[in-house]
Amino acid sequence: MWAILSGIEGNLPAYEAVIADIKLQSRYIEALYIIGDLVGPRRECEQLVERVKSPRRGELAPMVCKGWWEEQCLILHGLGPTGDAPELLAKYGGDTVQMLWDCVSRPTVEWLRNLDFGFFELDCLLIHGSTAGVNDELTPDTPPIQMLDRLSRMQANNLFCGRSGLTFQYQLQAGSISSEITTLVKGVK
Repeated sequence: MWAILSGIEGNLPAYEAVIADIKLQSRYIEALYIIGDLVGPRRECEQLVERVKSPRRGELAPMVCKGWWEEQCLILHGLGPTGDAPELLAKYGGDTVQMLWDCVSRPTVEWLRNLDFGFFELDCLLIHGSTAGVNDELTPDTPPIQMLDRLSRMQANNLFCGRSGLTFQYQLQAGSISSEITTLVKGVK
């Protein structure tokens, strides 16, 4: 059995509570995954990252992948896919942008930079958003063709993603998709 976390967002007390619960079930838990949003605009963010990087005796070493907040940190430090963070600014405002900058150090950003995009275990893909990006938010309302696209990109049968913050099961029934290319050529005289 796996323990899968996401959306910690720099909250050290929340992480400690989850680890305490995992210890109670430790004989059942084989692996601990943090599928994004480990960091966030909280003062104890640096302590949390150090805690995750150095598990205590008897604790599982978490496998961590990038999430939306990690990508925002990379963008703010000039290491992301764009040079500015309009999504962060629009959603949370300038105070949160400043708080994130203040709470996540450059050495931590360098560590974030080296995190995996996701994990493929057995026939399961564990990822923050989806194969389209960390900001892709899959929900029970996601159209089936879009969900199939996200799964088939990695040939996974099961997808665990943390971006939406929702727990749901989405089952695609057997079926088929066909495609064809039609070339329209006007008659040439």
